[in-house]
Amino acid sequence: MQIYRLENVIQPYAWGSRTAIAELTGQSVPSEHPQAELWMGTHPKGPSTVLYHGARLPLQRLIERHPFEILGKSTVEKFDSALPYLFKVLAAAQPLSIQAHPSRSQAQEGFERENRMGIPLDAPDRNYRDSNHKPEIICALTSFFGLNGFRATEEIHRLMTPVCPKVLEKALPELLKPGNQGLRNLFETMMKLSEDQKESACREITEKAGLLKNSSPVYEWMIKLAGAYPGDIGILSTVLLNLIRLEPGQTMYLPAGQLHAYLDGVGIELMANSDNVLRGGLTPKHVDVEELMRVVRFTPTPVDIIQANPLRPGETVYPCPAEEFALGRIQATPERPYVSSKKRSVELLLCTSGEGTICCEGLTEEMTVARGDSLLVPAGLSDYALNGEVTLYKASVPLP
Repeated sequence: MQIYRLENVIQPYAWGSRTAIAELTGQSVPSEHPQAELWMGTHPKGPSTVLYHGARLPLQRLIERHPFEILGKSTVEKFDSALPYLFKVLAAAQPLSIQAHPSRSQAQEGFERENRMGIPLDAPDRNYRDSNHKPEIICALTSFFGLNGFRATEEIHRLMTPVCPKVLEKALPELLKPGNQGLRNLFETMMKLSEDQKESACREITEKAGLLKNSSPVYEWMIKLAGAYPGDIGILSTVLLNLIRLEPGQTMYLPAGQLHAYLDGVGIELMANSDNVLRGGLTPKHVDVEELMRVVRFTPTPVDIIQANPLRPGETVYPCPAEEFALGRIQATPERPYVSSKKRSVELLLCTSGEGTICCEGLTEEMTVARGDSLLVPAGLSDYALNGEVTLYKASVPLP
């Protein structure tokens, strides 16, 4: 076994940056097309490759040839010989869609149902592109703005009252009744408006929010969203959902069913190996209201900003409850090289700054590591050492 350099797929979604990923990976800046996400992993929509015996080989094929050496015994047994996570760089120059991800049981049922219906996997109206759930964690590399989870119903009522369009005035007071049914009803009413009603409501909301934009970032972002997505009722998401600003190094976790949207910034994203998304607005893509209503949890949820905890010299970890992945950060200096644990799972490393070298038993010579490099470190290797002035983010599988 050895350490492998990864070649990765960049997803050119329209909301992507033309500078962030290009700068990270040493391409010409600005890039010719938007670059939204850099994918590191085995997902069939964007599989990484490695150089193996002089030829490019998909990472999944390498794992199939050497499952225990690459993944480690516990990961092979628990996740059926599959890499259970997908590692990304996300670069949002424009707001992403409002969305939620299904639980594992919802994903399995939905995937099988759409297969029975004969909907092609690449069909634009397909909801479930695999049978896995998609909990995720995102760590800011720049100041990062997002929406995550419903606010308290009293706060939603307070913030929405001055911008509420006439077509939603009857549903708004329901928020103040005990329980969360009023929140569910308001959201469903909003989503099921006709296109004409949505356009009229958005004009009304935008006019009212324009008078308040200097009073709160909630209304300032509402105006920005209205400019990016004219006529999209999803502009109300800024009063429905918690508006979050992460500073570099801060992280938040998104469990199944949590409605969210990323608005602006660059971050490291780590998730279960899935691409299942149920959208709820701020997008020209398919929106299935009925399926979204089945998946979303209509429960007010305060968001915890996750700080890194020390794990060993030169390494910190971001605590989260996911069983498929763990996110960490490694920093080495010339005065303090980093030495990994001898007991490890399969790791993907992404260098975000600096340069150095990595060495381990079995390597004939040190490998160079520089900004933009990504590496696969098999679980079967012994401990490794990083030397130089270098920062890397690490994806791994929690060990039993």
